[in-house]
Amino acid sequence: MPNRAAPNARALWALAGLLIAALVAVALYRGWPLLFPQAKRMAPLDPRCDLRAGPCTARFPGGGTVRLAIAPPAIPVARPLTLRVESAGLAPRAVEVDFSGTDMDMGFNRVSLSRTPSGVYEGRAMLPVCVRAQMEWEAKVMLHMPDGLWVAPFRFETSRAGRYR
Repeated sequence: MPNRAAPNARALWALAGLLIAALVAVALYRGWPLLFPQAKRMAPLDPRCDLRAGPCTARFPGGGTVRLAIAPPAIPVARPLTLRVESAGLAPRAVEVDFSGTDMDMGFNRVSLSRTPSGVYEGRAMLPVCVRAQMEWEAKVMLHMPDGLWVAPFRFETSRAGRYR
C-alpha cells in the first residue's frame, strides 16, 4: 500500500516555506522606510566640524540651521552620551539622531529626542564597542518637518584608548 503521508508532508512544508517568505517580504516592505528613510533635504557635511571640540552647526540650502552637541566631549563608546539638538529657522515635529559607522555596519543605532520647554531637543544614547581601536562615525540629525525628512550629517571619531590621530 503506498504511503500518502510523504506527499502531504511535502505540501505542508512547501506551504510553510511560502508563508515564511511572504512574512519576510511584508516585514521588509513595512520596515524599509524605517531602516532607510528618504531625505527631502540634506545639509552638506562640514569637514571642519569636530564634535569633540564642541557643538557643530549644519546649514540647509535655502535656509535653516541645526546644531548638534554631544557630551561628554570625548564621546566614549559603551558609555551614556547626552545629545542636544537646536534648530534655527526650522520647526521640526520630531527629532532623531541616527549613528552609523562610516565604513563598518554597526547595526541600528537611532534615538528619538524629547523637546524641552525651551524648544531644544535632548536625549541619551550609547555607541556600541567596535573591534577596532578607532572608529569613524556619522551622526545624522533627522528633522521630521511638515514637508518631509531633513537630514544633517556630522562626523566624529571614537577611540577605545582615548587617543586620536
